[in-house]
Amino acid sequence: MDSPSARRDLVRAREALDNGAFVPAAGHLATALTHAPTLPEIHELLSRLAARAGGALELFPAEPHAPAGRLAARAHLLAAAGRPEEALPLLATASGHAPELDWAGVPWVGDPALGARIEPGLLARTVMRLCTAVGDPAPAATVTPLRPYLTVVRHALAAHGEHGMLLGAGSALARRLGEVRLAVEWAGRGAKAQPSKLGEIWLGYAFRSAGRMPEALAALRRAVAYDPEDLSVYADVAATLADLGRLDEALRWTELALERDPAFDCVVHTAHRLRYRADGDVRHLVGLADFLRDHPDDAHEHTDLEECCRNTPWLGGLPPGTPLPAGRAPVNAEPSADALHRLQRVAGPVWPHPPGAYDRALGLVLVEPWELLALLAHPETARADQQNGLEVWACLGLLHHGAEEPWPESSRRRLLLGLLDGEVDRVTQAALFALVTYAWVDPAARDDIAAVVTARLTETASGPNARAVAELALAAPGLDRPTRELAAATIRVPATPRQRGRGRSLLRWRRD
Repeated sequence: MDSPSARRDLVRAREALDNGAFVPAAGHLATALTHAPTLPEIHELLSRLAARAGGALELFPAEPHAPAGRLAARAHLLAAAGRPEEALPLLATASGHAPELDWAGVPWVGDPALGARIEPGLLARTVMRLCTAVGDPAPAATVTPLRPYLTVVRHALAAHGEHGMLLGAGSALARRLGEVRLAVEWAGRGAKAQPSKLGEIWLGYAFRSAGRMPEALAALRRAVAYDPEDLSVYADVAATLADLGRLDEALRWTELALERDPAFDCVVHTAHRLRYRADGDVRHLVGLADFLRDHPDDAHEHTDLEECCRNTPWLGGLPPGTPLPAGRAPVNAEPSADALHRLQRVAGPVWPHPPGAYDRALGLVLVEPWELLALLAHPETARADQQNGLEVWACLGLLHHGAEEPWPESSRRRLLLGLLDGEVDRVTQAALFALVTYAWVDPAARDDIAAVVTARLTETASGPNARAVAELALAAPGLDRPTRELAAATIRVPATPRQRGRGRSLLRWRRD
């Protein structure tokens, strides 16, 4: 791997070393490693620095939050000094910081002697920390750079025999890297060598990755038997039951866990996701969004809300199909080029979930409200082939202006309701989505916005673009059951088109 940036840092490091400036030389070498971790010239110059600076370890201190390049440099120096077992955890930390880089693609990591020298428990802990850092599954670009760590595990197992923790940790890494057969083999051996709750969890996860759901369920049930108080395993059992099509049983497991701790994050996420899967009611996802807002410091990141919203109209992005007609703007003015640029930079057809869309639009607080309104009729916005939902993002931007104002009397409410008055087009659709989004992030506004959505749905239910409003209604919090049923029926049964005049039924909701 070569890199112009690495070459520049290498030149600077060589100049500094020739001048006896060891600290600057070390800094340039550490930076060069972040661009090309396996470039031979960097390692050669690192060896020269070590020879001239008494090993040079003090030039690369392993402080908390040390940069990855510095950690890697120290690791290579330790390995060269005959201490590779001390070096590997540092190199793994560097891989955790930037797993797409080939930090471990160096000869000393692949040497079988390292596996024999490193203590199996230390290697297991190192691999577990690496697993936490790289994600599950690991992104495709990181798989090849991380495979050398599997090689170290193989060598260690060959040298030390059946070590339960190492087999389990190795299985977790193998699973993340797509080595499913190896993950099952190692987890099975680990659970047999050292029976434990964690061993059964690793085995259950490996079986899940292999699609062997009944065996996964059996392993996870054994994990619960080891420790009935670990509610996170209840969530795993519930998810596995759901994948087996046993949704009622799955929900009972979440209810049992929530009776013990109503705020246990893993179970709360799983319960809301499975309830939504059971009946498709958006209130479960809104409840999950509320939980996320009220518990920002959960132990680890969950993706249940994003996964449930993905590919669902308005929950995870713009609906597919032929776009509605372009709408009108209430402001007859020319927005600045900077305003258009900011809108285009934020806009896009996909978002993780409505609160995520709201957060993404925060940058539009730098665009004046009148410009956001003017952008609704800008030629770039009105183009028929415009697929980034510029109108949607302009209306979301309005939500961030006057945010300190109480919702019922706020200017943002007044502006959005003003945009909503008229035929169903891209502007009225965007304004309604902005209102729906605000209902997701502000529980106090839900009843008011539910009433607006209900009125709009009722007004348009038999019109030519009724489906566009019905899809938005199904994404709205707080709608009563008859309204949700009307929206669902509107989507299932195509409406008979007929001409309608400009709608006025929403005017009673406006508070100018």
